[in-house]
Formats: sequence, C-alpha cells, structure tokens
Amino acid sequence: MSSPQELEKDLDRFQSRFLALKAEIQKAIVGYDDLLTDTLVAVFARGHVLLEGVPGLGKTFLVQTLSEVLGLAPGRIQCTPDLMPADILGTHIVNENEEGRRVMNFERGPVFANLVLVDEINRATPKTQAALLEVMQEGAVTSGGETMQLPKPFFVMATQNPMEMEGTYPLPEAQADRFLFKLRVPFPDRATLMEISRRTAAFEPPGLEQVMGADELLEFQKIVSKVPVADHVEEYAARIVLATHPGDEGATKDVDSYVSYGASPRGMQALVRGARIHCALDGRTAVSTEDIRRVALASLRHRVILNFQGEAESRDLDSILETAVASVTEAVFV
Repeated sequence: MSSPQELEKDLDRFQSRFLALKAEIQKAIVGYDDLLTDTLVAVFARGHVLLEGVPGLGKTFLVQTLSEVLGLAPGRIQCTPDLMPADILGTHIVNENEEGRRVMNFERGPVFANLVLVDEINRATPKTQAALLEVMQEGAVTSGGETMQLPKPFFVMATQNPMEMEGTYPLPEAQADRFLFKLRVPFPDRATLMEISRRTAAFEPPGLEQVMGADELLEFQKIVSKVPVADHVEEYAARIVLATHPGDEGATKDVDSYVSYGASPRGMQALVRGARIHCALDGRTAVSTEDIRRVALASLRHRVILNFQGEAESRDLDSILETAVASVTEAVFV
C-alpha cells in the first residue's frame, strides 16, 4: 500500500497529466470546459458516459478527439432500427483453411476496441441495446459458448438526441444504469459560436498529439482508486442516494410528489468514484463532501425516474435533484 507521501506525489503527477490532456483536447474542442472535465473524470474513474444533446454540438467529434489524444483504438457503432446484436458484437463465419476444410472463425465486431462510440443509441432496438449489457458490465463478449475479453482500457461513450423521438427506443433503466455519468451537452454561447467559426474557416482539422497511452491511463486509474474516503463522506453520499427515493425520511416534497424510483446502488458507486477524481484534481488526498456534490447530477440524473405526475407536468429532473442534494446536511457528521 502506498504511503501518504507517495500517494501525494502520484496525485501531483496525475493532476499535471490530466491538465495536459485537457489542454490538447481544447485545441480541437471550443468551450465545454465542464463537459470536458466530466468526460475525463469518467474515463479515469473507469466508467461509461452517456452524452445527451441536439445534433451538431460536437458529441461525436469529442469522442473521436478523445481517442486520438489518448492513443486508444477507436470503434464506432451507428445505431439504426435494423442494427442487430451480431453487427456490434461480431459473429461466426465459415471459412476454408489451407487444407480446404471448412472451419468456423469468429469475426470480431466494433466493440473490440478501447473507446467505442455508440452514436444515437436510442435508435437501436431493445434487442440490440440489451446486447451492450454484458459488454459494458463485464468487458467481454460471449458467442458460441466462448467468452472473449475486450481490450483494456475499455469505455463506451454513447450519444442520444433528446428532441427527436420518432423511430427511437428510450433506454431501459437497466441499460442506462450501466453508464457512470449522463452528461448534457449545452448549446454554445455567442462567443463560442464565433470562435468555432474562426477555427473552422480554413477547413483544416487541428493537428493533435497523443498525450497519454493506454498503459499510463491504466496506471492513473489504479492511483486515483486509492484516494481514501472517510466514513462520514461515504455516509453523506449514501444519504444523497436515499434522498432520491420517495418515502425516505430524507426525501424532499418534490421527490415524494414527482419521483417514481430513486437511484440504484450504482449511483452510490458513481458518486464515490467520480469524487475521487475531483479530489485528486484539487491536489487533496482525502475526498470531501464538496467532491460528492460536484458529481451528483452527472451520477444520478439517469438513475432517477419521474412518475406519471412528474412527466405530465414536465418537471425538470435536474432541479429536483439539486434540491434533494442541497437538503442533505453535513452537520450530522461533524
């Protein structure tokens, strides 16, 4: 086990490399400072990311840029209603060997990559969405009785359009729960739009350098997982998760009125894993309750389900969650 001094030295190195990685991405991505930070936090926390936003905001470009600066093998799946599980996982095909005999070979699908972009995931049918479950949770593909491990590191970054509902299949709760974070991609402001126009006027993509490799990424993932979390901080995170459940003693009036189901235990895991990264980025060696609050929305917004009344009144889930998080006090643990 690392000593506090060794951990502090490793975290200083992590902070420097994280900032260098983000700076390289920002050569291609204009604005979106918080979005870039949250995406990288998920990467170092070994989590999958669901990016939600209207078309044209650069969600796909963000994932492509990330794979380039991290030096990861990219894979891409463009979801359509006729996409089948074999199209993403792979399938057995019949070939002839050197002796002219027929043999079965497994043709690997696009999930056999380090960073897999699943574009417009809500256009895939439930059957195909379900095929991603084992891949995202187990990091393996099972076909013909054989289990094949995916390369490490392995991330799924999926995009979805919240506006166009025709011909789409909303992600079931079990599928959405596999994503560590759900990040909303905002529309750029005026200054950002002008900067995008200036940078793309020459029609030449920016030259990006690889900042980090797979081995270094895996090393930093192990380092940040050692950041200690005190009992009172873990209890604070647990109280936040429970506060999203209607009927709980810590639930707010809005949660009781408009929420059908609260966050799962994976929500607790996401809070702690994400908080560790933010703690390291601040140069501290112990997670605080502020770190937990920093990742609360990204960790919980896709794990809390509105009831019929909440949907009918078009209640904003983020506002409900912000109120619920604010209602959980720290004074109990002092």
